[in-house]
Amino acid sequence: MPRKKSETEETQINPEELLLNKETEKQPEGEELEKEAQAESLDALEEKKLEGIKAELIEKAKKLREKISGEEGTEELKKKITIKKRTDMLIPLEDYIRSGIYIGTRVVTPQMRQFVYRRRADGLAIFNTDLIDEKLREGIEFLSHFDAKDIILVCKRPAGWKAAEKFSEITGIRVFTKKYPAGILTNSQLPNFFENELTIVCDSWLDRNALNDTMRVNKKIMMVCDTNNFPKGASQIVIGNNKSPKSLGVIFYLLARGFCEKKKIEVNIPELDWWMIEELEEQITPEERMRAREGAKFGV
Repeated sequence: MPRKKSETEETQINPEELLLNKETEKQPEGEELEKEAQAESLDALEEKKLEGIKAELIEKAKKLREKISGEEGTEELKKKITIKKRTDMLIPLEDYIRSGIYIGTRVVTPQMRQFVYRRRADGLAIFNTDLIDEKLREGIEFLSHFDAKDIILVCKRPAGWKAAEKFSEITGIRVFTKKYPAGILTNSQLPNFFENELTIVCDSWLDRNALNDTMRVNKKIMMVCDTNNFPKGASQIVIGNNKSPKSLGVIFYLLARGFCEKKKIEVNIPELDWWMIEELEEQITPEERMRAREGAKFGV
């Protein structure tokens, strides 16, 4: 017969069994285990998301720094371009300022508004000097497409007479100052009839007869436009103050110099200072001044 276990032997517990039982008690079962596993996975996912967000923020900060650095570089580039443009001007900016070519009138027509930089405290409009230089360059290029014999310049404003006559002397272009003979471009029966290809008009208000005649015969027009002019009918415009001797002197000087360079005409051209002398005003009689102002209803 098998030996019966003693009470002491029955109550004695194996240490290995005790440890296994404790581990089994700690181990969750069913839903609890599933929740714990899910929580563990979610925690890992959140940690990964946070790492992704952190990396994304770092990348955005990097791009922002690059953008700020790029904007600073752009501003610096703009300054360099402005300096370059001003050094490449037909004449130094200081000479444009000295001549008053940038000073417009109190009236600004819709077509000329695009060239105005600002208004002064006294209401006078101010031209953008970069655009003045640009339009003068275009004017020189346009003028060079014609021969001197096919061009006429009309300037009834006394302030431009001296410079206009010198312009004619240098380039060989025919000039009408004190009076434009009506019909010389339209009436072939007149003994002084003249068939041209281009008319340069210094002010569309004062020189409207020449302007209208040129439009009637369908020829090209280059017009010097102040802020109060309507460039109607013009094939090319030059912008600037067309009421000042200094300003008109600068315009005629640059057109004459540019025309001679393009046509390879070797001639002595007076220095810029000569074109900005206002002595002509003393030689104009009151009657001549009154006739020249006739029709300039929008002038300043």
